[in-house]
Amino acid sequence: MSKRIYCTVTNDLTYDQRMIRICTSLSSAGYTVVLVGRSEAASLPLEPRPFHQKRLRLLFRKGKLFYLEYNFRLFFYLLFRRMDCICAIDLDTIIPGCLVSTLRRIPRVYDAHELFCEMKEVVSRPAIYRIWKSVERSFVPAFHHGYTVNGQIASEFEKMYGMKYEVIRNVPLLQPDPAPPEPSQPSGRFILYQGAVNEGRCFETLIPAMKEVDAQLVICGKGNFMNQARQLVKDHSLEGKVIFTGPLRPEELRRLTRTAWCGITLFENKGMSNFYSLANRFFDYMHAGIPQLAMDYPAYREINNMYTIAVLIDTPDIRQVTGALNSLLNNMELYQTLQGNCKKASIHFNWQEEEKKLVRLYQKIFN
Repeated sequence: MSKRIYCTVTNDLTYDQRMIRICTSLSSAGYTVVLVGRSEAASLPLEPRPFHQKRLRLLFRKGKLFYLEYNFRLFFYLLFRRMDCICAIDLDTIIPGCLVSTLRRIPRVYDAHELFCEMKEVVSRPAIYRIWKSVERSFVPAFHHGYTVNGQIASEFEKMYGMKYEVIRNVPLLQPDPAPPEPSQPSGRFILYQGAVNEGRCFETLIPAMKEVDAQLVICGKGNFMNQARQLVKDHSLEGKVIFTGPLRPEELRRLTRTAWCGITLFENKGMSNFYSLANRFFDYMHAGIPQLAMDYPAYREINNMYTIAVLIDTPDIRQVTGALNSLLNNMELYQTLQGNCKKASIHFNWQEEEKKLVRLYQKIFN
């Protein structure tokens, strides 16, 4: 009988490309995998996957009551399920994962997508920070097996807690070469931002910068900064030039990304999580064959030094954002060089390579 692995998140499962890849790979490796999340008011029907999916229904949608209710319900859901391992994704599901694995005497794994306590929306709120930091200090040391998205974050976990976590990057599957955007049709060019529309993602400077950029900006996603982002568009009279699509299914997003001219990966240098980030969109643009604007932070610089696929800026102010985007739009020699490097980089950074490390980690746990 195959080993059963439960993975826990706080989203509604539809748009979580990293977890879809992880659970698919573990399922292909012979494990029975269950991905547990929550049901939201606007949740789309779940698509068939090679792993099991479960959404928990909640009364509360956000804030402290949401986290309390979700952790309570998740604990009792997991407690009465047959399983051989629990993987907690980030701090917001680590408590029930640790408690249930202790009671059931089964292995537990921590999947850290980021330095949770160092996100801007946490570190900028002292009371919230103290709560989550207490959770981190209490529970992360109990997870001897784990992985995260880059070497910088792995080094921080080792410094803080002595945990030597594996690095499993958040990269797409390597697919056949996509058709690049057609340079001879500048009227159809658009700039793409995909991902969470959250605090710390530089919309305060990106949106005003579009006044001096001759292209549309398409924003795909949702998040805690959505209302402010829409207001910025109105304040700067950019309706029609900045488009919000809302979140798209992974397949729809991949198709749209391939038609973009360039992508955006910006983070404020506020909170260690932003500074040490390595966003999945950085690799999504790479695999779509489109150059991008990104931050000159350690993880992006490291990859860009290997394969120059992005224009990096050190400060996400309006002047630098405008200059970089106009360079991507107007300097065809630069653009084509970056575009060619995307193909080379995608052969190096792809899920076919990363999943090998993932499968080896679980093989070690069960052997």
